[in-house]
Amino acid sequence: MNLDAMYYPYTSKRFATFAKNGMVATSQNLAAQAGLSILQKGGNAIDAAIATAACLTVVEPTSNGIGGDNFALIWTGGKLHGMNSSGFAPGLASIEALQERGITEMPSEGFLSVTVPGAPAGWAALAKKFGRLPLIETLAPAIRYAEEGFPVSPIVAKYWRNEIAYYRSKDWGEVLEPFFDTFTNSEGKAPVAGEYWRCPAQGATLRLIAETDGEAFYRGELAEKIDAFSRKHNAFIRKEDLAAFATEWVDPISVNYRGYDVWEIPPNGQGLVALMALNTLNGMDIAAKDTAAAYHQQIEALKLAFSDGKAYISDPRFMQAKVADLLSEEFAAGRRAQFNPAEAILPQPGTLPSGGTVYLAAADGEGNMISMIQSNYRKFGSGIVVPGTGISLQNRGAGFTMDETHPNALAPGKKPYHTIIPGFLTKDGEAVGPFGVMGGFMQPQGHLQVVMNTIDWHLNPQAALDAPRWMWTEGRTVKVEPEFPKHIAEALARMGHDIVPSVDENGFGRGQIIWRDPKTGVLMGGTDRRCDSQIACY
Repeated sequence: MNLDAMYYPYTSKRFATFAKNGMVATSQNLAAQAGLSILQKGGNAIDAAIATAACLTVVEPTSNGIGGDNFALIWTGGKLHGMNSSGFAPGLASIEALQERGITEMPSEGFLSVTVPGAPAGWAALAKKFGRLPLIETLAPAIRYAEEGFPVSPIVAKYWRNEIAYYRSKDWGEVLEPFFDTFTNSEGKAPVAGEYWRCPAQGATLRLIAETDGEAFYRGELAEKIDAFSRKHNAFIRKEDLAAFATEWVDPISVNYRGYDVWEIPPNGQGLVALMALNTLNGMDIAAKDTAAAYHQQIEALKLAFSDGKAYISDPRFMQAKVADLLSEEFAAGRRAQFNPAEAILPQPGTLPSGGTVYLAAADGEGNMISMIQSNYRKFGSGIVVPGTGISLQNRGAGFTMDETHPNALAPGKKPYHTIIPGFLTKDGEAVGPFGVMGGFMQPQGHLQVVMNTIDWHLNPQAALDAPRWMWTEGRTVKVEPEFPKHIAEALARMGHDIVPSVDENGFGRGQIIWRDPKTGVLMGGTDRRCDSQIACY
């Protein structure tokens, strides 16, 4: 049969999913099933998340990889914990080093955009601190899919094809050969939907990571291979940088939004943007759902928050503003004063008071829950793949600036402004559950829209994710999804917004939600229609 896996002429509907003993929601069905299998073997939600995250590097390499970063918010023992496993700039990386090579803007891809990967260390740290099972067991599904193969899913195949075409257009020479050797088939093409794909080199790498609790990646055989490839191409990263990396445990930050505490990871992540926007909206009477006034309020609050985030967020050791000040009522009031209910504004950073990604959510029957996100940044990341390993290195260095006066300026050992952010919701000290929307600078915008859909307009998790999304890009420009109501788009345009309709849903993020009923323990989940997603549960 000649069946097109990307042709859907009819509207379909998903319903919210319910379960009691465990639930895993993510952007690719095999990865969700991998997490469920770990739950059914006696692992907890954290073990399931590790299994799912590792599996996603295999079955969805277009969005994340072994050479990426991850963050997590973990609810266990009645407390929320934060994990930041994002890497820093190599010791040889500096503004001066780039300028000496004639580079005046941060490279957005290629070897010079590579920062130290944190994902394998994040898996190991989660397993050690909260898990029940060893990495060799939680990474087993990912290893099996890499070594034995799996059928490629439709959305992943679409992005894979686009990325192969993109890198075919690059004139980088032999540094790109390992990318094509790893991620194209025997015909030199991307796999199509349903094609059986395997990557034994990736399986061998995951097995080494599992058997050594990540040590092989940071201080062993894999570190040596990364170092050798970097030296060969006169790049910055060295084995000493890898050996110096450690996952950080951080205190999550929050704002109370209409009786619910909304939690994010603190900087260098951009979750602060979502919180600042919600804090600004806290002091407003929110207009009715699906009105131009309601969308205008959201867009304007987000624009103000983003202008502040881009001005102030960086590695926390270098920030020139305190998170507490940026989340203060005084600061929020100042931002509300900039709001014009009838007209779109051009935002500027506020005055301080004195003084490409995959997302997954998992929960178990004991009350443990985790919100976890993992990314290469741009699709396959930097485009650099370490020969014979399946390791695609991220391009997080693109998050820095070369403006020496900016708190986010590139410096050795410094972490960049980071786009990936997990979210979590609590009420009166009890867990409501994990949520997240992946997608670069769309992420805080997705968090804002999902939270408001849930709290202000009482949508169930599936409906909250199904709702048509908007995305502010710059100035007064706002992109809207194909299903965004035309009459609202026209009304927003009359208010001064530059509305850009999109022909597809690319770029608007892909989210997952799991809420827990505190009385019954029943889990209620939603998963995004914009990806090859699934909720696996029992």
